[in-house]
Amino acid sequence: MKGSTIVCRCEEITAYEIQTAIHMGAETFDDVKRITRCGMGYCQGKICMNPVRRLIAQEKNVSLHDIPLPRMRMPLRMMRMDVLATSSSASTIQSILKEATAKVGEEDDQ
Repeated sequence: MKGSTIVCRCEEITAYEIQTAIHMGAETFDDVKRITRCGMGYCQGKICMNPVRRLIAQEKNVSLHDIPLPRMRMPLRMMRMDVLATSSSASTIQSILKEATAKVGEEDDQ
């Protein structure tokens, strides 16, 4: 594969960048992901995972079966996306506002 070939379309990561990460010590897809952001885009590695694993196997001169699949991390609990989209940001904003209001109140008391 040419170095200029884009392997991860979501993050626009080239084969050269992945090969560089491998030469830096990356041995798994997760290692490459941490170094390059490959697999962190919209598809979450569904498109680029196997080409990256093939590059690792090729560069390390091992079988593709020796390269582990990435670790999947499930959410702590199931939640509807609309709840997740509204609740977390709203609660974050509320906690920041409470903290800021408390600090302003403390300054007024002095």
